[in-house]
Amino acid sequence: MDQTIEILNKVLPVPLLIGLGFLLGRRRILSHETIGQLRTMVLTLALPAVLFLSFLDMELDASYLLLVLFMFALCLVLWLLGQLAKRLFRVDSDYFPFLLTGFEYGMLGISLFGTAFGIEHIGPIAVTALGHEIFIWFLFLPLLLIKRDGKQNLAATAKSFITSPVIIAILASLGLNALGARDLLYELPLTGAILEAGRFLGYLTVPLVLIIIGYGIRFERGALGRAFGIVGYRLALLIPLALLVCRYFIRELLGLPPIFEIAMFSFLILPPPFIIPLFVRKNLGTEEHALINNTLTIHALVSIVVYIIYFVAIVR
Repeated sequence: MDQTIEILNKVLPVPLLIGLGFLLGRRRILSHETIGQLRTMVLTLALPAVLFLSFLDMELDASYLLLVLFMFALCLVLWLLGQLAKRLFRVDSDYFPFLLTGFEYGMLGISLFGTAFGIEHIGPIAVTALGHEIFIWFLFLPLLLIKRDGKQNLAATAKSFITSPVIIAILASLGLNALGARDLLYELPLTGAILEAGRFLGYLTVPLVLIIIGYGIRFERGALGRAFGIVGYRLALLIPLALLVCRYFIRELLGLPPIFEIAMFSFLILPPPFIIPLFVRKNLGTEEHALINNTLTIHALVSIVVYIIYFVAIVR
């Protein structure tokens, strides 16, 4: 098979499945309630299964700790940069700093990386996302809630963190891996069957997530120009940064395999977290609401295009 065709066959399922989701929404074949139930199934079953197996099968390395710290620091710096840019350029949006930091790893990053390399090989991007997940739970979400409610209960945030199926899956698999229990779990009759069932569940993640994303594509009236501006500003900052980080931090400083460079670039081009609209003020103006939703939608579509171009370029 021609190499170009082989590469395209790996990445074109992404826009095809998103297009399918969009078509299902337009034709009203699936209801909002059904999509919501599918999203819940992904977040509570399929995605935790994928992450559990990824971290269980991974060869742990001390350099991963530096990667975790780096990602946490980077997300924090981006949020602070958003605060600074908001003041310097007088950006008329309270949520601009939240649109400049954070990355939609769970609902898009895993799908893009898993489509290209196989859902069983998402370990590198999962490790890359660890520091980001800590940032989201302990800084991003509390700050978002403070913006909405004026206060935040840190104990409630910590409880949400430790009871999240995704976090439970990550921590449990890391613990079992560190204890050297991986081979034993695969060899025992019941646990081996459970792991295999989890692998089957994991295969649902990519198609379901992409269909859900496609179903949710909506452009709201107003703020389209500003949304394109935010997406352009964010990617103009993050794409060069991703290339520098891949070369000097991942390759030269940490000495990690090339797949981690791909994981880092793939991660840093992702859109802001899709949870933002769920935690904005109830009395948020129509214009700002449209700005947030349009920014997330446009960024997701642009990220997919950038990822396909990057994947074709690096594989060739």
